[in-house]
Amino acid sequence: MFCYVWSYVVRPECLSAFRTAYGPEGDWGRLFRRDPEYVRTTLLGDRDNPTRFMTIDFWASREACLSFRERFRGEFETLDKRFDQLTVHESHLGDFEVLDESISAERPKN
Repeated sequence: MFCYVWSYVVRPECLSAFRTAYGPEGDWGRLFRRDPEYVRTTLLGDRDNPTRFMTIDFWASREACLSFRERFRGEFETLDKRFDQLTVHESHLGDFEVLDESISAERPKN
């Protein structure tokens, strides 16, 4: 299994909108669920800084994720631009292979 991790600093007035858009049931998750190789999204909130978040998006494989990004490039870019104003800063922390076999590859229910 493959995942990529992003870190965000969110504008304080946009916290609710960010949580909605970037959470597992949000706009990003709905777009990702259009691909059968998408597994799930985990949204993490910093305990000490309420404006700092991380997302971890899980895919069956790196190849599946790249294929999705190519096929849904336009929709991906549209969402990215639409939500750009929610954050002060965002950064891609990396792409990872999931080594923990106990992490389920089960897709979330639509």
